Formats: sequence, structure tokens, C-alpha cells
Amino acid sequence: NSEDVRCKCICPPYKDHSGHIYNKNVSQKDCDCLHVVEPMPVPGPDVEAYCLRCECKYEERSSVTIKVNQCNSGIY
Repeated sequence: NSEDVRCKCICPPYKDHSGHIYNKNVSQKDCDCLHVVEPMPVPGPDVEAYCLRCECKYEERSSVTIKVNQCNSGIY
């Protein structure tokens, strides 16, 4: 598989929960807090407020390019 696609959500600290980065392989349309943040660290009433703080980005990259760059730099 030469394509690596994922959604990355960066969620800052909220109440007594520390910040966290979530990664999940989902489609671009599902790249949001509700589809990526698992398990949800906050109870039902706080989910909306928590998710509004999270920044989610869809990333698409070539695994072949990453492997070539790692080999050229001596990283395996």
C-alpha cells in the first residue's frame, strides 16, 4: 500500500483531562472529533465542548516516499 491516509486530531487540555493527539485511518468526510477521538475522554454533556477545542486535519502521504527518505538518511 503506497498511500497512507489518516485523520489527526490535536485536542488541548480540557478540565481535568490532559491534551492528546489522536490518529485514525478514516475517510476525509469522517475526519472530525466524533469519528477519530476514541475512547472519548469526557462524558456525554462535555463532548461538544471538548470537540470544539480539537483541531482535526486530514493527511495523505506516500509511504514509498517516506521509506525512500528514511533509507537515504540512514534511518531504518
